[in-house]
Amino acid sequence: MGETEQRPTAGSRLGAQENAGISTLEHGQKPPMTPPGKLISIKIQMLDDTQETFDVPQRAPGKVLHDAVCNHLNLVEGDYFGLEFPDHKKMMVWLDLLKPVMKQIRRPKHVVLKFVVKFFPPDHAQLQEELTRYLFALQVKQDLAQGRLTCNDTSTALLISHIVQSEIGDFDETIDREHLAKNKYIPQQEALEDKIMEFHRNHMGQTPAESDFQLLEIARRLEMYGIRLHPAKDREGTKINLAVANTGILVFQGHTKINAFNWAKVRKLSFKRKRFLIKLRPDVNSSFQDTLEFLMASRDFCKSFWKICVEHHAFFRLFEEPKPKPKPVLFSRGSSFRFSGRTQKQVLDYVKEGGHKKVQFERKHSKIHSIRSMTAQPSEQHTEVPKQSSTFAYGDNNDAAAVQSCRQGKELKASIEDTGQHKSPSLKKSPKEGRKVDGAVVSTVEEEEEVAKDRMQQNRPQSQQPSTGSLTGSPHLSELSINSQGGPSVANMSLSPNLSPDAKQSSPLISPLLNDPSCIRTDDEEEVKRKRFPTEKAYFIAKEVATTERTYLKDLEVITSWFQSAVNKEDCMPEALKNLIFSNFEPLHKFHTGFLKEIEQRLALWEGRSNAHIKGDYQRIGDVMLKNIQGMKQLTVHLWKHDEILIELENGIKNSRKLETFCRDFELQKVCYLPLNTFLLRPLHRLMHYKQIMERLCKHYPPSHTDFRDSRAALAEISEMVAQLHGNMIKMENFQKLHELKKDLIGIDNLVIPGREFIRLGSLSKLSGKGLQQRMFFLFNDILLYTSRGLTASNQFKVHGHLPLYGMTIEESEEEWGVPHCLTLRGHHQSIVVAASTRAEMDKWTEDIQMAIDLAEKSSGPGPELLASSPPDNKSPDETTVDQESEDDLSASRTSLERQSPHRGNTTVHVCWHRNTSVSMIDFSIAVENQLSGNLLRKFKNSNGWQKLWVVFTNFCMFFYKSHQDNHPLASLPLLGYSLTIPSESENIHKDYVFKLHFKSHVYYFRAESEYTFERWMEVIRSATSSASRTQALSHKEPHAY
Repeated sequence: MGETEQRPTAGSRLGAQENAGISTLEHGQKPPMTPPGKLISIKIQMLDDTQETFDVPQRAPGKVLHDAVCNHLNLVEGDYFGLEFPDHKKMMVWLDLLKPVMKQIRRPKHVVLKFVVKFFPPDHAQLQEELTRYLFALQVKQDLAQGRLTCNDTSTALLISHIVQSEIGDFDETIDREHLAKNKYIPQQEALEDKIMEFHRNHMGQTPAESDFQLLEIARRLEMYGIRLHPAKDREGTKINLAVANTGILVFQGHTKINAFNWAKVRKLSFKRKRFLIKLRPDVNSSFQDTLEFLMASRDFCKSFWKICVEHHAFFRLFEEPKPKPKPVLFSRGSSFRFSGRTQKQVLDYVKEGGHKKVQFERKHSKIHSIRSMTAQPSEQHTEVPKQSSTFAYGDNNDAAAVQSCRQGKELKASIEDTGQHKSPSLKKSPKEGRKVDGAVVSTVEEEEEVAKDRMQQNRPQSQQPSTGSLTGSPHLSELSINSQGGPSVANMSLSPNLSPDAKQSSPLISPLLNDPSCIRTDDEEEVKRKRFPTEKAYFIAKEVATTERTYLKDLEVITSWFQSAVNKEDCMPEALKNLIFSNFEPLHKFHTGFLKEIEQRLALWEGRSNAHIKGDYQRIGDVMLKNIQGMKQLTVHLWKHDEILIELENGIKNSRKLETFCRDFELQKVCYLPLNTFLLRPLHRLMHYKQIMERLCKHYPPSHTDFRDSRAALAEISEMVAQLHGNMIKMENFQKLHELKKDLIGIDNLVIPGREFIRLGSLSKLSGKGLQQRMFFLFNDILLYTSRGLTASNQFKVHGHLPLYGMTIEESEEEWGVPHCLTLRGHHQSIVVAASTRAEMDKWTEDIQMAIDLAEKSSGPGPELLASSPPDNKSPDETTVDQESEDDLSASRTSLERQSPHRGNTTVHVCWHRNTSVSMIDFSIAVENQLSGNLLRKFKNSNGWQKLWVVFTNFCMFFYKSHQDNHPLASLPLLGYSLTIPSESENIHKDYVFKLHFKSHVYYFRAESEYTFERWMEVIRSATSSASRTQALSHKEPHAY
């Protein structure tokens, strides 16, 4: 009764199934009914004060209208926002997404809905898109103006100064006074104008995106951030205000918070007429009653607040949308209301998966435009700017003029002539199709990856080597990103608020440098070339010596040439340290230059470039290796100095700010593609490579072979050298790793202490009152640190807390907390609950933590306390978080960009964070042994031709060069989390020696020249893509593994 009769269609009368179309909704969510019929016009007021009209079907549910607004804005993270309007009783309510719009808004012509922020996350870093942060900043601006966000004068002035910076740019007293006279951000603003301008003066160079970030960083510390007060009375009749936040239900007296009920403590929420009831979980330590009761103005007020609480709890605490309850057969009891839409976890997962397109957006109130907001080519990186796209600027410079010409749609060299899609920016343009440049298929967004994020920090211009073009856009590292450590800076580069102010460069795999027709070999050419050269395994082993020696020599040149030249120019290093470093590296460089020359001459003879190969006199390598390994023994005195070099350099950096700045800046140069102290250990690593190569050669040769005796003798000589230096190398590897981690961490002053050993680092989710939050964990032999990623220019990880391992216990607790792959770590003073991404990850952590606990128990007792420069976050999952407003905190937020210096965002720590995985010291040690260089042919999944690249594999990463003569890599591909397989028949890769790398939707094919090189690449890459557990690693490694 009361329902309209559904008329059968012709198809249904004939027995055809009804086609509901393709659903893009989350599992369990009913598709909104949008029956055809009369359209109604709904007016929506946006956060930038504009008003838009949307036409929706009369019977359409609220979700249709909400989605229409989000689509209009191209807003990916629309789930944080809602539509509110005054109902017939003039009470502001939220639009229900499941109910028809007409049943909620009685007179749509006379009602204006407001599109505003509904859910305020605990950390604005969880807002992955720049547009989302911009809208949040507008909400803060609106709340300030309306008096909803109350704070002291200093905080108010600081907030407004960031708003002014985003709207008019850098400080100019005349312009500032005119702007503040025309724009009233708060009532009685005149009294604060001088203070606002004083703060604004400190924001020089800050982009609109960065200003949004800093604004939210300050606002989130304020007690009233995101708070909407609902008047009520307690049982004694005292007037109070109730509010709901991501952490739970808050109680205010006036604008002062007097109590908070964390979601973890709340068992049930309900209402009965005007009474709002909170049923708490039993707690022997609490003085609260089991059920708390608050009286509100009316039943409608009470129900409205209850609904908001239900939605907040579901959005922030649940993994997925709650399923609807089955309808009762006879009559219902209570409200059937439930949360509708994606939870925060689902939103974060969706954005990380990259299932959306990036287009531009316009800042209505801003008179300045960041480079990123004006560029035309959409960027694939997920966690950045959906509307502000990135453009590939091909060429030898990457200054602002190049970016400007790009934004105007001009052609940048010959690379754009064939594309046809680098015209003017378009809001609706999809970057789906691949582009061809000079006949080579260029990777589209599908070939980019979200992880190699934050690669290029705010890099210094470099005069030493030419630029390779720039990609300005998402500050996330391109997975195939240029210059692992850094590259030239782009003028006025927009800072990624949640990442780094990097100036990314175009991927070399999509660069004209590598798409030159001369780079692409036809199959016929390759076949002819292959037939010309020897095919025996010994030849390819000898060739591996040559290819890896080329890379080793380039690594030595980083110290002897590039670093030495920079040191001499800056004059920042003591003479004693300078002599210690270069007097020990220059003899090594000179020796290995001659060694490489001998190897290449032998290979030339072996390949038949003279008649000598006919006699077979030169089809061997053992004699050359024996001679040179014996020569290396004379250089052992220099190798013994490497630990002293490393220690003295770190001491010099510790004692001299000038030297520290110099070394940090040198690491940002393109030639320094690895951490500087890694290059100092390269000579020790190289000895292990010689040993492995000679072992393979001896295993290949039969005892009767003419080269066997020399090869065996060379193996004995190099094994003796490795054995002598092995203990020193283990100690130095740990020392180097501790200092490398120290650069990635802030909030800890004495990470490097005698006796401390690094064991594992990786990403885990920590369970707290705010739900599961991603944290980076660092396990040592005496302590476990947990951190969150810093969001300033430094891009470091901030220490939140630490747990001493002495006396700690570890237990699985999936059933207790209802979280998959969950562990509880119980210490003497604190317990934390963490969850791994997979069962395998949980097992690795369990094994290593238990081993570390055993080591701590066997030691003399608890280790020294960490000296943290910021207070640890020692909160258990059930504790409520109460952040008090602090002038020091606000000042720290304001000056964070001034104090922090650029930092590399490409380290293994960042890759683990973005790929949600972990690596151990054993993995690092295996990676040291598994290094390889050589030519490979590369193909994208959507391209046709193969491109020849010089590839260096080291440090869990493939570095790409145009040729082995290049001084620095053009791109890199971190392999942690990738899968290594052989292409299937369906992929139509009808070539020999091809392997496939894939991570989510990103697929790359690589082709080796022989069976031996194919097997070697598979072997070394597998060591990075599938890290073994401690037990597995130790079971198959030789005694020299560490």
